[in-house]
Amino acid sequence: MQKLLIVDDNKQITSILEEYAKKDGYNTIIALDGEQALDLYEKEKPDIILLDIMMPKKDGFTVCREIRRTSNVPIIMITARGEDFERIMGLEIGADDYIVKPFSPGEVMARIRAVMRRIVREDTNPQAFTYDNLTISLDDYSVVIGNEKPSLTKKEIEILWTLASVKNKVFSRENLLDIIWGQDYFGDTRTVDSHIKRLRSKLGEYHHPSWDIKTIWGVGYKFEVVDHEKK
Repeated sequence: MQKLLIVDDNKQITSILEEYAKKDGYNTIIALDGEQALDLYEKEKPDIILLDIMMPKKDGFTVCREIRRTSNVPIIMITARGEDFERIMGLEIGADDYIVKPFSPGEVMARIRAVMRRIVREDTNPQAFTYDNLTISLDDYSVVIGNEKPSLTKKEIEILWTLASVKNKVFSRENLLDIIWGQDYFGDTRTVDSHIKRLRSKLGEYHHPSWDIKTIWGVGYKFEVVDHEKK
């Protein structure tokens, strides 16, 4: 039975989510503050985490950052309505998805199922890619440029691999949203744009003259290689 760690200081919310999660077959673990969340994460090793942002002791951003130092466990962050910066920050530090309060428990479970389906596909289809000085591995979610390892989030690595594995092919924002986040994702194409922007900024710190991520205006993005592409 898979374990779901629910982190929220509102006991009414955790009680409702726990009830729905158990109906979906999850073994639930409840944490009411950030410190307890980290402690239970280490002890229980959950398969997926629902993580509220505003909590006592340590907020959700801090918890997410600390977990991401050692693990790619799926994390869905719970944000306040209208707080765009919270959603952007959550995705930036490695959250797999976000859901906005107020929400229906049914929507939360749909998000969980969508994320877990993507994880299963990734686990059963391990991938590696190399072009020139770039190496991407989805087995351990690592990227190497030359001899250096840029600090990329899970989603940034998935975007880079998707673009790079089909060189010079243009992917629309809708294509990338479906491939990376899944057809069940409730967000919009601005999510793709914000991830691409951050990915480019990070890649720009490293020397890669033979390839780059290019915008095709009005269409989408591609992994562009130079004419003297290595065979």
